[in-house]
Amino acid sequence: MNVDMNGQPEEYKKAVDRCVSHLTGRIPFTPDVCLMLGTGLGGIAGAMDVAWSSPYRDIPGFPVSTAPEHAGKLLIGTMGGTRVALFQGRFHYYEGYSARRLTLPVRVMASLGTGIMIACNAAGGLNLDFCSGDLMLIKDHINLIPDNPLRGANVEGWGPRFPDMSCAYDRGLRKIALEAAANRGIDLKEGVFVAVPGPSLETPAETRFLRMAGADAVAMSLVPEVIVAVHSGMKILGISVIANVNNPDAFEPILIEDVVAQARKAEKRLEELLASVIVSLNSPG
Repeated sequence: MNVDMNGQPEEYKKAVDRCVSHLTGRIPFTPDVCLMLGTGLGGIAGAMDVAWSSPYRDIPGFPVSTAPEHAGKLLIGTMGGTRVALFQGRFHYYEGYSARRLTLPVRVMASLGTGIMIACNAAGGLNLDFCSGDLMLIKDHINLIPDNPLRGANVEGWGPRFPDMSCAYDRGLRKIALEAAANRGIDLKEGVFVAVPGPSLETPAETRFLRMAGADAVAMSLVPEVIVAVHSGMKILGISVIANVNNPDAFEPILIEDVVAQARKAEKRLEELLASVIVSLNSPG
């Protein structure tokens, strides 16, 4: 079945409903938080008390992750007493998926009743004040992926035809993250993220253009999921690990191996920050 058919949302809805039905009969509880991890960040699962897990390939209708360093597993468990669904690996437009198809897991989580999405990725730094290994709290985004997961007929039960994106990244969650970082001595930058289609990495001219457009970090992920989460009424927190920083006037080759290595170096700080944020979500007041 083609679940990418924008003109036939009933087919896509059936695919989502099948996933929801499959998971409802198997997972031990409905997660409060959906945590989506990117390149080199899958090890954060070690901080989780896992109650149930499944490879993506065993969930009906789920896409299959083909990107390097993406384990392709869904874990359900707890972190700091908060019920969490953790996606070890995500899907990308450059893998050949439509934006609608690659965001199916977010639509499934929203349909299950999950109210918060925390999305993380490894990104290239555009802001020359950033350094490799920095953590950037996303305050806004620019979408340059030439597809929108909401394109086509709208399913009214899922969300409005024209969702408001004026504050896609929840101010309350950003405040919690900044406070958690300050309390733990973690330097948490803030900035604007830009999503590009990939898989080719940016040229010096493209890097200069993205900086002029107001972006602080760039990668090939995250924004389609955020759009669907906003449409679904979820609250969103976004964090990028700055894997490299390239000055367009002194450009150096970008190797995916270096991106993975830098993401892994920052993984423990990201894990510490996320654990503190998730604990705060479960605290009274």
